[in-house]
Amino acid sequence: MQLERFQMVDRITMLDPAAGSVRAECAVPAESPVFEGHFPGYPLLPGVLMIEAMAQTGGWFLIAAQRFTRMALLAQVRQAKLRGMVRPGERMTAEARLLHDGSGYAVMAARLENDGRALAEAELTYRVIPFPTATLKDALIAAARRAAIPETLLHAA
Repeated sequence: MQLERFQMVDRITMLDPAAGSVRAECAVPAESPVFEGHFPGYPLLPGVLMIEAMAQTGGWFLIAAQRFTRMALLAQVRQAKLRGMVRPGERMTAEARLLHDGSGYAVMAARLENDGRALAEAELTYRVIPFPTATLKDALIAAARRAAIPETLLHAA
């Protein structure tokens, strides 16, 4: 995870468009400037970054399920619950399940956990739009390869 670059997802471990689900690994760095202020002497991953990890996991699902023809932008967070604290160096698993996709919007139920311990959950709504630039699309395809998204999902069928 590179917090300073807002790269929350390290690796996609499962992505099944037919089942509408995705799972990802997110390794919190042992050190980061984020922890200098949150909180001195008792560093914790900010809750907003926990939500971002879930949002990026769901976003990767939506982009890959559409074979990189469209991108997903977080539009709404509903019923978010932060259930646990995350310390530097911990590993998290993010999961998301598709609830709705249509009319330019998609909704996913997302969950974050550490060794079976619930950390966070939320219902996330995304605006799904065409890629605004080829440069952005190419950058996301390169990031998808680093995150181990299957090559078969990187291009339109």
